[in-house]
Amino acid sequence: MVKKQGKKKSAQPQSDNPLFQKRERNWNIGGDIQPKRDLYRFVKWPAYIELQRKRRILLTRLKVPPPVNQFRTTLDKSQASSLFRLLMKYRPESRAEKKVRLEGLAKGEEQSSKPYLLKYGLKQISYLVENKKAKLVVIAHDVDPIELVVWLPALCRAMDVPYCIVKGKSRLGTLTHQKNCAAVALTEVRKEDLHELELLTKNCRAQFNENPDINKWGGGVMGVKTQRKLEERQRLIAQEAAKKAGF
Repeated sequence: MVKKQGKKKSAQPQSDNPLFQKRERNWNIGGDIQPKRDLYRFVKWPAYIELQRKRRILLTRLKVPPPVNQFRTTLDKSQASSLFRLLMKYRPESRAEKKVRLEGLAKGEEQSSKPYLLKYGLKQISYLVENKKAKLVVIAHDVDPIELVVWLPALCRAMDVPYCIVKGKSRLGTLTHQKNCAAVALTEVRKEDLHELELLTKNCRAQFNENPDINKWGGGVMGVKTQRKLEERQRLIAQEAAKKAGF
């Protein structure tokens, strides 16, 4: 069977095809090209992030008392780096190191010189501060609940013990082989680190112990919309006062 070859149909141009009709672009608002919009407020965030942000806004809006507001003042990056460099030299021994040391003592090996280690634990630190045995106390700024450490700066000032507040309880936790740590304290250092410790304690006393601004109230900052309303209200009051003075 030989198929008959029919005449080829001429392809219609795209403009004549009813499936592809040309339409003019609508450049008005709500037309073909949508205007740029900030859709950030429609993002669904996890519950813990929403709680963090609401708590931050509340602490900004409400008036925060000085004992709580002082934890917003922390050491700057350079001072914190030098502080943690010193603290890393005095990390307490890990479980593996303790096991090796105890095995050596059991075998009758002589113990080396007295180790200088960081002290941690709120009960132990409060004891060291009350007896003025602590040379420097380092407190984390994000301890939750804050009631755990809110009394510690006042105790350090009363007993004339230098203290400082640093960012990150997890950073202090790495020093003590734990996940988080509220505060650590130095009681003794080696001779080669005495000069560095003196510089740090001097800076901490100036910034925290003897700083009068550390006891100021915080918060009380209104939102942008409220600030604009108050500015407009003050402008109208001043305008009305000027009119009365003109008469």
